[in-house]
Amino acid sequence: MPDSKPDSNIANTQETASAPPVIVSAKLVVLSAPGRGEDLQVRVSAPATGGELPVVVFSHGFGWSMNGYAPLADFWAARGFVVLQPTHLDSRTLGLPAEDPRTPRIWRFRIEDLKRVLDGLEVLEASVPGLSGRVDRSRIAVAGHSWGAQTASALLGARVLDSDGVPGEDMSDPRVKAGVLLALTGLGDDLAPFAAENFPFMKPSFDTMTTPALIVAGDHDQSALSTRGPDWFADPYTYSPGSKSLLTLFGAEHSLGGIPGYEVAETTDESPARVALIQQLTSAFLHSALRPEDSSWQAAVTALEEDPNPLGKLQRK
Repeated sequence: MPDSKPDSNIANTQETASAPPVIVSAKLVVLSAPGRGEDLQVRVSAPATGGELPVVVFSHGFGWSMNGYAPLADFWAARGFVVLQPTHLDSRTLGLPAEDPRTPRIWRFRIEDLKRVLDGLEVLEASVPGLSGRVDRSRIAVAGHSWGAQTASALLGARVLDSDGVPGEDMSDPRVKAGVLLALTGLGDDLAPFAAENFPFMKPSFDTMTTPALIVAGDHDQSALSTRGPDWFADPYTYSPGSKSLLTLFGAEHSLGGIPGYEVAETTDESPARVALIQQLTSAFLHSALRPEDSSWQAAVTALEEDPNPLGKLQRK
């Protein structure tokens, strides 16, 4: 296992007409995880100043780790969020072999990882010098990309159907008030044969996913896991109740322009402008969802609707 001693670093994110905000990050922060086989490694990023900071727990996509998704994590931290990024067991940094007995249950370990992060907030706060006492634990959101979005959706109320179509265990968490779900896969009715045989957890029900969420999909995201087209990724919006928004990005593939990171193999559709739009809209959504008096979301929606050359379209219900 890598050295668990926190490694602090400072990153800057450009702000318009003001000094760049300073972000402080700490890794590897380790939470004890009995029964998991590996202690849980977490990266903590936060603004260097400010108080009453809301929390975003981010679940990475398959194979990634806490070191990915800097375009989102740094942006959110620069705009006042404490961003917590656990490394799940499927991470390439851990090298778990396919025959490992934990492999069939990794999807459940992932959900437990997010809850363990919430349970360990006091430890995580203490990992960044000067952060303790500045975090608002009543304002918590989850976010994720791809498999990470499915992981996060469970805390919002999504459930997995068994072989008879019966919803499984409710793994929602009342501490979570909102979610951002990026490239979340749709219903399991149209899985490709390989996915149907090997990924039984890819049969979600969104009927009880009642927590407010922003769902982001690409209209060029053609997944090998489904026999359907990119509209598959709109299912979480279509089939979930409650307050939901769907941002459909024009020309976007599964990496949505590069949210895992620029110049990485997974980024097949690199577009800094598309990533910038995701940064702005997700940040605005989270601020307003976690503090209803905040008008950032409505302002961002209006800006997109009035853009003569928009990069995407927004639906709300």
